[in-house]
Amino acid sequence: MKSTVTAKTVEEAKQKLCEELGVAEEKITFTILEEPKKGIFGMKGEAKVEGEYTETKADIAANYVTNIMVAMGYEKPTITITETEEGAVLDLSGKGVDGIIGRRGETIDSLQYLASLACNKQDKEFYRITLDCDGFRARRKVQLEELARKMAEKAKRTGRTMSLEPMNPYERRIIHAAVAEVEGCTSRSVGEDPYRKVLISSTERRPYNGGGNRRYNNGGRNDRRDGNRNGGYRKGGRRREDFKARSLDISSSFEKDYKKPKPEDDMDTTGLYSKIEF
Repeated sequence: MKSTVTAKTVEEAKQKLCEELGVAEEKITFTILEEPKKGIFGMKGEAKVEGEYTETKADIAANYVTNIMVAMGYEKPTITITETEEGAVLDLSGKGVDGIIGRRGETIDSLQYLASLACNKQDKEFYRITLDCDGFRARRKVQLEELARKMAEKAKRTGRTMSLEPMNPYERRIIHAAVAEVEGCTSRSVGEDPYRKVLISSTERRPYNGGGNRRYNNGGRNDRRDGNRNGGYRKGGRRREDFKARSLDISSSFEKDYKKPKPEDDMDTTGLYSKIEF
């Protein structure tokens, strides 16, 4: 982007160029084409200065975010750009701009994605853009780390795989890092974006309780809940051998001998522990 202006002095011309190009003076390359000449009665003529400014990807993203927010009805935000190894962090500030965060950061994440597309379309070298507002990213990081530790402990306690809500890659990395610090737990991502989510599992084997399936090892207390009211038979005609029927037994002696459980019927062939995947 290049522009040429005239003014009474070189400094005034530079100031005009800064206002016209919309950037700070240190980002502009100035070329003085003409300077005022000294005359008998003072300076004669005007200064003519050319200014050239090449937008960086961070500047492109910042301008894009500004235009979008103004179009949405927000006041023009102040954007502080901090360069990082992979790109830049754009910190938004100003009256009412925290409304752009949205529920759990969904709105600011969407705007961040669009700004990233806008600044990366000119070449194939990826430049990471991160939008922040009012310290939201730091607060969200703490919340995700607490959630990860809580779900990891629950996975260890119950033996079940805990499924979290879909998250963006940045938040999934926070979850994985937090779970890695919990001994006996592991995590993995499944699914496709934008529905990709994290599963947290325990790597520890729960001790064998020696009682088989606890659902059927409670003295017949679950007979009503299971719909078993006919002398130990389930729906479909199957019999639960570990259930002691309380109703009147009217079966014949032959049936009793024929259906008497064999020793191998009580053997648990499913292993010490079988984890349920959700």
